[in-house]
Amino acid sequence: MPAMDEDKATIAVLGGTGHEGAGLAARWAKAGYPVVIGSRDGTRAAQAASAMATKTGGNVSGMANADAAAAGDIVVLAVPYAGQQALAMEVRAQLEGKILIDVTVPLKPPKVARVQLPEGGSAVEALQHKLGAGVRVVAAFQNVSAHQLADLDAQVNCDVLVTGDDVDARETVVQLAGAIGITALHAGPLANSAAAEALTSVLISINKRYKVADGAGIRITGIPGQP
Repeated sequence: MPAMDEDKATIAVLGGTGHEGAGLAARWAKAGYPVVIGSRDGTRAAQAASAMATKTGGNVSGMANADAAAAGDIVVLAVPYAGQQALAMEVRAQLEGKILIDVTVPLKPPKVARVQLPEGGSAVEALQHKLGAGVRVVAAFQNVSAHQLADLDAQVNCDVLVTGDDVDARETVVQLAGAIGITALHAGPLANSAAAEALTSVLISINKRYKVADGAGIRITGIPGQP
């Protein structure tokens, strides 16, 4: 069982029963962070949390989304683009004063391998405008394959671009990525998240063309001190 650190923030993952959210949640739980799984269905969240706790040996609980957002010190939004703004606004009161890590990618089925950014550029930046300055929105993890996240014994072979208008909030997310063995890099203000959002469709296209089973990723080279 991982050692629990009382100083570690509780991380609430809304959409934690989905592939991407579950992978992130499981890795943080394994690293010793208290994790709360959020879902529209509190019973489903509790069941998923119980299974994750058994798998990781971590402290994992499950609740309906609003309760999960209230319980988290840091909240992760890991839902499809179609439900991004609606869910975030639903739990707006519970997000006040917190960091919201948004992993949303504006994919529009069936043409998910084609870049289709919303009007104005970044889906995550648009969400920051709706939520207001009381919530510090940081975009991250858009380009990490859910398949890689799910294999808890494997190293994630992908760097993470972290964007946000609050530098301290960005640094917190960089450290959270590092805690689960992922190299994360400050990539500028939230407007720059449009690049990561667009890259996801590019990577999907590469996966299809080259039959990449675990998902292609990105590496940033030339950074001093980075492998």
